[in-house]
Amino acid sequence: MAKLDNLKKIKEIGKGGVIESIEGLPHQLRQVLEEAHLIKIPHNYKNIDKVVVNGMGASNLGAGIFKAVFSDQVKVPINIVPGYEVPAYVDKNTLYILSSYSGGTEEPLMAYKEAKRRGAKLAGITANLHDKLEKLMIKENIPGYIFKPENNHSNIPRLGLGYAIFGTATILAKAGLAEIRPRDIEKIISTLEIWDRELRPASKTENNPAKRLAEKLHGKLTVCVGAEFLTGNLRVLRNQFCENAKNFAAYLTLPELNHYAMEGLAHPKSNKKDLAFFFIDSDFYSKRVRLRSGLTKEVVKKNGLRIVDYRLKGRSKLEQAFELLQLGTWLTFYLAVLNDNNSGGNPWVDWFKKELASQK
Repeated sequence: MAKLDNLKKIKEIGKGGVIESIEGLPHQLRQVLEEAHLIKIPHNYKNIDKVVVNGMGASNLGAGIFKAVFSDQVKVPINIVPGYEVPAYVDKNTLYILSSYSGGTEEPLMAYKEAKRRGAKLAGITANLHDKLEKLMIKENIPGYIFKPENNHSNIPRLGLGYAIFGTATILAKAGLAEIRPRDIEKIISTLEIWDRELRPASKTENNPAKRLAEKLHGKLTVCVGAEFLTGNLRVLRNQFCENAKNFAAYLTLPELNHYAMEGLAHPKSNKKDLAFFFIDSDFYSKRVRLRSGLTKEVVKKNGLRIVDYRLKGRSKLEQAFELLQLGTWLTFYLAVLNDNNSGGNPWVDWFKKELASQK
């Protein structure tokens, strides 16, 4: 029996609600859709000329996906600026979003006072965990989305990205930056539910694309490659590899990588053994990017490196973004199984936060 078909082993790696959270992605989206009417954005927020999102790790990934997928609609810059400092350009015409799944992330909380002093139009997104950001939003009457993570059984932020992505997208859409039609989201939810059946643990490796991809990428430092509307997803995928699979990964974007990265493939010589390039293909890429992708694969192949590719099948850019989110979550979970690591824990992050807190 293939290791990835050992349900006992899979359940052990996915304990603590991890598997249920991964399966819960479409339910997270449906919950946001049903609660979207509760997200009230003041009318004067539609007069903004830029957006800044301050969130760390998984808490800024939603904005990244929105920025990439809706780049052909959004006419103001969206900047993801995680950290303690507020950029000099933040002013009264800025929509400044504080994003923290847990509600206790110190960086956006510490930046809040300066953003408020500048007169920025504030919004927030956080889970209903009774932590600092939730309390701040209620006390200061900051608009946004406070959600109950009932479809993220593990309560791990990176496994609640349905809330982060669609919640952030709804805030930005209600600020007049793009149109999100409920019927389109309903179709995406239904499609994700169908696709999830072949990705779940009970689906055998021979019929499960996520399991097959995990086997091909096992033991490799993976470089994820994509372009255009999927650049936000590449950041998510890197996060999933590092935290779900406990497997270091990076990403490169087309066409930029063609202008600097290809000459670096030759050395060190261990690249041939250690690296794998994971190409995310899409028919929605521009014609020149599709051509570049094929030629880039040839360059990687000529350097003796492993190539793994996957062609998305979604019927729209937004659908493919959620398709890749779902696929990547399952893929990296199965990689955790092959790595024999607990997919849910974050031992080094926990250690780091403890040490940081002790040195205030």
